[in-house]
Amino acid sequence: MFRRFSLTMVLLSALVLSVSCASKKKSEAPVGGAEGGTMDTNVTSQDMSFDPAGSDSGNISGLSTVNFEYDSSTLTSESRRKLAENADWIKANSRVTVQIEGHCDSRGSVEYNLALGERRAKAVKNYLVSLGIDTKRLTILSYGEEKPIAMGDTEEAYAKNRRANFVPLAQ
Repeated sequence: MFRRFSLTMVLLSALVLSVSCASKKKSEAPVGGAEGGTMDTNVTSQDMSFDPAGSDSGNISGLSTVNFEYDSSTLTSESRRKLAENADWIKANSRVTVQIEGHCDSRGSVEYNLALGERRAKAVKNYLVSLGIDTKRLTILSYGEEKPIAMGDTEEAYAKNRRANFVPLAQ
């Protein structure tokens, strides 16, 4: 009886396994699309050719990183000049949303630097909005001290890391 029960269970298991692992015919849906040949309009297919490091890379002509004084989120006259140029770039690239990333040097606590990075990003965003950029095209993010571009404990390295950079994103 036990042998017959075991054999039945083995055969039943094999049947279930073969049904669940049966190969299915490949869908003929277009690449990136949905069944029936229609595309999801909520998904963008625009290729972005921007450097993922954004303005920090120096490879996006017309989009520059701005720097801040120590423990400050106040825009300098040089920052305002660069932001005016960035505003022109953003207006000319109307299909792009720009993420403004706030950064700090390594001095200060993690919490303090995250808050300072956010204040810097907000100051930049507010200034760009005052120059006519739609607020919906700008997002902010603070990295605090987590993404330095210059290593070391020198004033030169600290100054490079106190910044707001710009990363173009597809809308």
